[in-house]
Amino acid sequence: MQVIVVFQILVLLALANGAPVIAKKVLGNRFSYPLDCGIRFVDGRPLFGPSKTLRGLAFALVVTTGLAPLIGLDLKTGAVVGAAAMIGDLFSSFLKRRMNLPASSQALGLDQVPESLLPLLACREALSLTAIDIAAAVAVFFVGELLLSRLLYKLRIRDRPY
Repeated sequence: MQVIVVFQILVLLALANGAPVIAKKVLGNRFSYPLDCGIRFVDGRPLFGPSKTLRGLAFALVVTTGLAPLIGLDLKTGAVVGAAAMIGDLFSSFLKRRMNLPASSQALGLDQVPESLLPLLACREALSLTAIDIAAAVAVFFVGELLLSRLLYKLRIRDRPY
């Protein structure tokens, strides 16, 4: 197992996942334009919901791309991880709206797996990740996000704990 590469990707995943939360805390409602522009899907429910914003997407991409070189990865890898993590997050939100779950609600597994698995699969060849590397990283991200979310809630950075 490539422990260092897995650790690097986990750092980027944490940055991609945390950047929108920090941006919301720092900027409040400024630049919080919903990515779905209020569009409703054929079932009458929001496409993604109001918590998926242009601000969050932009911050996640800028932070992961910009900080990747500081942990030994190139800008392209940072951008791919950030973009794929946000696509996974949007996919989760889309499915949660279909399940009639409110925005920012928890769906154990659905909130963690797509936003970690998609970036790992997107970087698999470039970083020579094995199936074991990917499975380990998803498992660590799953547990780590639950623990970190609770800590951020206690520090009043996150609005809700997961």
